[in-house]
Amino acid sequence: MTAQIAQWFGIEPAPFDGSVLTLEEQMADDAAIWRTIAAREGLVEADLGRLASPWHTDADLGRPIECLTDMAKSRRLGFGDFEPTQDAFFRLFDTLEADRIIPGKEARSVRPS
Repeated sequence: MTAQIAQWFGIEPAPFDGSVLTLEEQMADDAAIWRTIAAREGLVEADLGRLASPWHTDADLGRPIECLTDMAKSRRLGFGDFEPTQDAFFRLFDTLEADRIIPGKEARSVRPS
């Protein structure tokens, strides 16, 4: 799914080289970059800290254990509806774009020099 998400944003996915790097480390210097993007694209929020919490993502996804979940009990109790994960991501991205939280497709196709 990583390749599909990268394609939605018009970028190439970075290959995984086996090194573990937290999102918090990766985004440490991104606040100024986001302010520039937000100003250039007329986005509604220039403060990256109000949009993303990399430490929280690291806490949720960076666990050194496997997590196995099972929806069987929920389905037995009548929760049968679901949305495929990639559909949920792309619907969210479309909403964020429409609400001017992230740049539109036109802006993503133009790479800064």
